Amino acid sequence: MFFDGTMILIIPVLILAFWAQAKVRSNFTKYSRIRANSGLTGAEVAEHILHANGIHDVVVLPEKGELTDHYNPSTKEVHLSGPIFSGSSLASISIAAHEVGHAIQHARGYYPVVLRAQILPAANFGSSMAFPLFILGLIFSYPMLMDIGIILFSIALLFHLVTLPVEFNASARAITQLRELGIVTDKGEINGCKNMLSAAAMTYVASTLMALMQLIRLLLLRGSRK
Repeated sequence: MFFDGTMILIIPVLILAFWAQAKVRSNFTKYSRIRANSGLTGAEVAEHILHANGIHDVVVLPEKGELTDHYNPSTKEVHLSGPIFSGSSLASISIAAHEVGHAIQHARGYYPVVLRAQILPAANFGSSMAFPLFILGLIFSYPMLMDIGIILFSIALLFHLVTLPVEFNASARAITQLRELGIVTDKGEINGCKNMLSAAAMTYVASTLMALMQLIRLLLLRGSRK
């Protein structure tokens, strides 16, 4: 990160990012206090959905921390944080179902997941090297380094763009599974689950917009050095 006049592009996105994080926290707090009628824990919901979809080689494990839930495709493990793993709240079953949604994507060969895995190494390299190379090119008036930085950061932005359909699709799968398997039947519960997952999805939208604004910044700075 560096500061210049183009930072004004980042301010609205920063506000959105802070709002999205606050929304996730407030929804998590709210729906953690509402017990699901099924009485199932997040771990039980995850295993139920996995087995109902014929997936028997994915294990559900507890994870330290809060909101550290994730699916690891390389080890085929669904990791659920303590409150999600053992809790039976709407927040617990929503997040558990979402992470299993990723496992279903993996099992079904959902293309955006495959694409994201393919570009992940390049995206990691790009996100770590783009700014240092660009700044060096800016300082020493070496346009080629600036261009390489822009190309690398574009790959990182592509990863963010591909992540959006992956996350939205996982949430859609989660709601479908919760409904079809009868885990949630009450309209109020379904809306609660949707609200929980929609708030989480906004954090990915915010991070993608942040990456886009950063790329625009680089392009503007590069154009000013012609």
